[in-house]
Amino acid sequence: MDPNAIRLLPSGCLDRTFTYDRWLDQVMSILESRELVITQKTTQIEQQLAGSLEIRGIAPLESPISLSGSVFDQVLENERAYANQCYFMPCDEQEQTRLAITHQCFTSILNGQQSFQTIPRSARRILDVGTGTGDWAIAVAERFPNAEVIATDITCFQPTDVPPNVFFEIDDAQEEWTYAELFDFIHIRGLSGAFNDWTTVYKEAFKHLQPNGILEVADFDVVQMTEQIPDSYLSIYNGACLSAAERSGSSIGLDHMRKMTIERAGFSIAKSRTFDVPLGTWSSDPRKKVAGKMALISMLEGLEATSLRLLTQHSGFKPEDVRDLCEKVKEELMGPGVRPFVRCQFTVARKLLV
Repeated sequence: MDPNAIRLLPSGCLDRTFTYDRWLDQVMSILESRELVITQKTTQIEQQLAGSLEIRGIAPLESPISLSGSVFDQVLENERAYANQCYFMPCDEQEQTRLAITHQCFTSILNGQQSFQTIPRSARRILDVGTGTGDWAIAVAERFPNAEVIATDITCFQPTDVPPNVFFEIDDAQEEWTYAELFDFIHIRGLSGAFNDWTTVYKEAFKHLQPNGILEVADFDVVQMTEQIPDSYLSIYNGACLSAAERSGSSIGLDHMRKMTIERAGFSIAKSRTFDVPLGTWSSDPRKKVAGKMALISMLEGLEATSLRLLTQHSGFKPEDVRDLCEKVKEELMGPGVRPFVRCQFTVARKLLV
């Protein structure tokens, strides 16, 4: 595979690659141009994102997808599609695009690696919980052709043309896990706010790991600024989302990665690290600029995705009010001299030998 080509495999597309740099540079030229007003910038960003679907061969979601004989109907709500009545993040084409970009952002943070902890070459069974578009599972399956990679999610929008050793399954990680064989490595990423009881999920992971097996959890915190703006739209947005998530019985952010939460399930924390990822190109570090470009695009698309269902269901917002707040946050974060960033944390835990 061309090292400058990146695999992006959302719903309905075959296994394809495309040259990503040119498309990304086109999007970022919009962000960096101060001759355009903010509203023009955000509109063109969305147009570029929509146009990129054609480049990648992504087909629209026309019908429910069948997997292992089961059909999963999407819930249409406020012009977005959701997997069920509960989970607050959408699963539509727009969200699949964001997830694919976010995957590349994680890869950039990890210097091209797929995990913070090196996966043992001897690994024979690997589990990816909440796989989304399946990009991580596919990449790992290609790197470990002798391992069986199982990737689960509550809905199905993964590709069909994949390595023979990766298997996608519909499953809710909050329920009892029923795997007959243990895993060597379990990967959980980007599921902040997904579960009401993380301890139960971690206990299931512990139960289904081999002795000395590895659990890796990774996630982003809420967006912040290097210099806080009093009464900013970002602070209003963050506060509203955090409160709504708590009302829903869950929480967003990095609370689920606390040492005590993971250790309560029986794990021993091996290592943990936090990266501050600049949103955009304001960092002087060339490597951070690469991750920052993708993180910014993911964040812009994620503002509505994260907040729309939370705020309309749990805080009494009207859909148009949520979208208006998101536009104000975009305008604020893209203003001259503003330096937004997001914290990304990786935590590795082991199931120690008894």
